Amino acid sequence: MNPQGWPCPHSPDRSRFGTGVLETVRHLFPNWISTENHQPSVEEKSEKSVLKQMLPEGPWQPLVFDVPHSGREYPGDFGSILPEAKLRYGEDAYVDELITDAPALGIPVLAARFPRTYLDPNRSPDDLDPDLLSEPWPGADVTLDEWAEMGVQSLQPSIKSRRGIGLIWEEFAAGGVLYDRRLAPVEVFRRIQNCHLPYHATLDEWFQRLRSDFSSIWHVNWHSMKSRGNQHTPDKPGTLRPDIVLGDLHGTACAPEFTSLVREVLTGLGYDVSVNDPYAGAWILQRCSAPEQGIHSLQIEIRRDLYMDEATLECHKGFSRLQKDLFRLMVQMKEFADKQLNGKTSERGTV
Repeated sequence: MNPQGWPCPHSPDRSRFGTGVLETVRHLFPNWISTENHQPSVEEKSEKSVLKQMLPEGPWQPLVFDVPHSGREYPGDFGSILPEAKLRYGEDAYVDELITDAPALGIPVLAARFPRTYLDPNRSPDDLDPDLLSEPWPGADVTLDEWAEMGVQSLQPSIKSRRGIGLIWEEFAAGGVLYDRRLAPVEVFRRIQNCHLPYHATLDEWFQRLRSDFSSIWHVNWHSMKSRGNQHTPDKPGTLRPDIVLGDLHGTACAPEFTSLVREVLTGLGYDVSVNDPYAGAWILQRCSAPEQGIHSLQIEIRRDLYMDEATLECHKGFSRLQKDLFRLMVQMKEFADKQLNGKTSERGTV
């Protein structure tokens, strides 16, 4: 176990929950699905769940996939001035569907149902622009202790917040400005409580579970990207991007052998692959990765025009080919993990 407090070594301290973050989430969200002491089906869902969980029917492998930006269920309290048709351009559309076969290999998949334009789970919960708020933080209706329970000690807006794409999106190139109002602090608090917290509590639970059975685990954070850069992206506007970009925080988020394997497999399948350019990884990798402790995280960005029409958001015939190729990649990931663990698993490795 991680001496810093498993599972994600860079998680905020939520010890004030008393019984722990998982128990708190279950209390707050009785419809939230836990995998503990449970034989899962390939996919489990609840009408009121903010999460999509695709779970293996058999033994779990030392791999975890998450898809933070494919959510397409728009909450009734969003309050954006943009129509849903515009907001959808902020989605990493259908990425969760591209890897839907992962559970057949023993790999669990977590995906957000809520859209990233509503709340971005790939941002720290304190990555918030104070100018977005209708009153000074912490607000009249939420105490400092309550904010701290969400992992927020103070607001720490990053460059992404200043660009309008922090924890709560304010504008984006493909859609425009999202609000004609400022948000009450309690409104932001509830989004963190209802979406951000259960997403990361689930990842934590899965990591903890696998680390009890395997000395190392490999975590893949899946995304899609526009075919060309724009004013909000690290590359220049109009720059044509590679087919696939791998991000390992410039060699600090996972063993280089894993990055190399993924690159070699994809290149062998005919894809143009870049590493850490233009995307090296974001908050989820920063939070979860700890290669020195056997926790390897890799971000994969897929160029959208490989599988969908970027204008209509409809999948085209390339989707099927890409889905099959990604399944081949997942098989190679599984074999890599088996070799790294010398073919040995814990006697409890049936999860």
